[in-house]
Amino acid sequence: MKIESRPFVNDPPVARLLFSDTRLAWMWLLIRLWLGVEWLQSGVGKLGQPGWMETGATLQKFWERAVVIPEQGRPVIAYDWYRGFLQLLLEGGHYTWFAKLVAVGETAVGLALILGLFTGMAAFFGVFMNWHFVMAGTASVNALLGLVGVLLVMAWKTAGWIGLDRWVLPAVGTPWQPGGLFFPPAAAGEPGSAAS
Repeated sequence: MKIESRPFVNDPPVARLLFSDTRLAWMWLLIRLWLGVEWLQSGVGKLGQPGWMETGATLQKFWERAVVIPEQGRPVIAYDWYRGFLQLLLEGGHYTWFAKLVAVGETAVGLALILGLFTGMAAFFGVFMNWHFVMAGTASVNALLGLVGVLLVMAWKTAGWIGLDRWVLPAVGTPWQPGGLFFPPAAAGEPGSAAS
């Protein structure tokens, strides 16, 4: 049985320039720093508040406002399944630990973006948090932050180039390409090396 190879489709030149060319790493640095500062300020502001770090009362109030279905007008949450999800978290008292997770998560995303460390993953988790804020009815700046985060996810190869990713990713690797730190390349002449 012959396996036919599928043709490879290249990215358009503008996509390669924006998302794979390190000449634009400076642009992604500016975008990454702006988004990182936004996340860091939000997270650090929560770390010192007992309503986030001790009782979770601030998140509890946010969720309670979000799940209310008004007698007239539209509810804050557009999807019943998401309202049910938040109601389940409220009834289980999960806001006590979830609030800490939000505060620490926002801070971690901000620090990682500022340092350019695992930029793609940090941006992904930022987008994931933005998505939840939007689903809970909080529009504010979350849509813009989410869009910028998606762009950083797409530009993960170059967005952290002027940052720690330039050295960390080749050492640690990715799920599809192991890095040299944990899987060092075989020395020339050893079994399994290209030279043997």
